Amino acid sequence: MNAVFKALNDPTRRKILEMLREKDMTAGEIADAFNISKPSISHHLDLLRQADLVVSVKEGQFINYSINTTVMDEIIQWIIQLKK
Repeated sequence: MNAVFKALNDPTRRKILEMLREKDMTAGEIADAFNISKPSISHHLDLLRQADLVVSVKEGQFINYSINTTVMDEIIQWIIQLKK
């Protein structure tokens, strides 16, 4: 769970998750939305993938990214339990 909170601690990664909530995207499409280098976007995507917040699927020469809501559901349940 620490990897999840570390991944969510960055505004760029949170924005990527918001974008993926709308639709699946390639790394290039994600990078086009930011004014930072493609290697930096790849690093952000790698951290999101390590935290299981995104899933990547290679299709031909492209990698498509999608949000993994299962992890978010687990975090929400954990937070709810803390409130009890």
